[in-house]
Amino acid sequence: MKSSSDRVLTSHAGSLPRPDDLIEANRQREAGRADEATFQKALRQGVADVVRRQKEAGIAVPGDGEYGKSMGHKINYRAWWSYSFQRLGGLKVAGLGLYDFPVRRSSPGHVVLSSFGDRRDRLRFAAAYSDPDSGVSTGPRATDWPVCVGPLTYTGHAAIAADIANFKAALAANGIGEGFMTSLGPGSASRIGNEHYKSDEEFVFACAEAMREEYKAIVDAGLVLQIDDPAIAENFDQINPEPSVEDYRRFTMPRIDALNHALRGLPRDRIRFHLCWGSWHGPHTTDIAMRDIVEVMLRIDAGAYSFEAGNVRHEHEWAVWKEAKLPDDRLILPGVVSHATNVVEHPELVAERIGRFAKLVGRERVIASTDCGLGGRVHRDIAWAKLETLAQGAAIASRQLW
Repeated sequence: MKSSSDRVLTSHAGSLPRPDDLIEANRQREAGRADEATFQKALRQGVADVVRRQKEAGIAVPGDGEYGKSMGHKINYRAWWSYSFQRLGGLKVAGLGLYDFPVRRSSPGHVVLSSFGDRRDRLRFAAAYSDPDSGVSTGPRATDWPVCVGPLTYTGHAAIAADIANFKAALAANGIGEGFMTSLGPGSASRIGNEHYKSDEEFVFACAEAMREEYKAIVDAGLVLQIDDPAIAENFDQINPEPSVEDYRRFTMPRIDALNHALRGLPRDRIRFHLCWGSWHGPHTTDIAMRDIVEVMLRIDAGAYSFEAGNVRHEHEWAVWKEAKLPDDRLILPGVVSHATNVVEHPELVAERIGRFAKLVGRERVIASTDCGLGGRVHRDIAWAKLETLAQGAAIASRQLW
């Protein structure tokens, strides 16, 4: 994994806006009306274009935009996760939507996840979340969330092979030596119904073992693997009533252990982990504080950590790194432009944000990034402007730091 040896490198958190023709192709494919050869041609071209545009915008370590993860609407907050439903065996569509699963209540010393509709932030701001004009919409709600009914297996070998081939061809065509590809973490993969495994912990380890095949495929292909597992921090809001920090850490550690189990034997310096508090546009008043989760995050056996640091709920938490000890061989990818606002950050602000982290952990260990994925969250023109200002701000910071 490249580090910022002579300038501040730039990357992002994964998802980038899809072109209209690819969104429509995904919609037709999801409905079973697409010709597979035609779809694959559109996908290959889309990946080639998005890598080229990242290079033009000044992104040093690009991704494939998560284009192989189906997004059938312009506003879409679930493609990073729901893609796995087609790559895991042992699942059955239950006819339930994401918000239809039963409500569960926790008690001190006994923490359980409730439903997505029972999130504490959504309950507090129920009127805003139910108002389509309030600006907190997360797009159409899926009604086909699955339940695990048998032993989990990984069945996505052909799909991940196609994703890798498309991305590597695009990197080669643009003369780019390093790129990253995202994959779902077990903590998030396990947030579906379970009718097979005896316990939540057994289920999350089964998810880890299955998804490990995708992790290995990405690393073996010479790409940087990014684990997307917002459940590590985001679950805090899905526990009702609010747990103590100690209870939440105990609840989260088996998910960390499962992820490390899945990563065993893989080269740490080819792995980065993305932590976020969920990417939806909303108040986020019930997010766990970074100071309460940073040490848990650092237990993950990754070479770099990506996290939200540019939105108004979490920007102040750069100061956590005054006390948190980043291991000597690790990097950070703080979000210095945000998916949570349509305002395009000024390059000087981006440089200022980069400088805060560089002074605390060292300039060589900071890669400037985005808070979360931009695809499906902001308009495509705004997303690309944000990547351009990210690169411009990194150039300013480089002149200041070197």
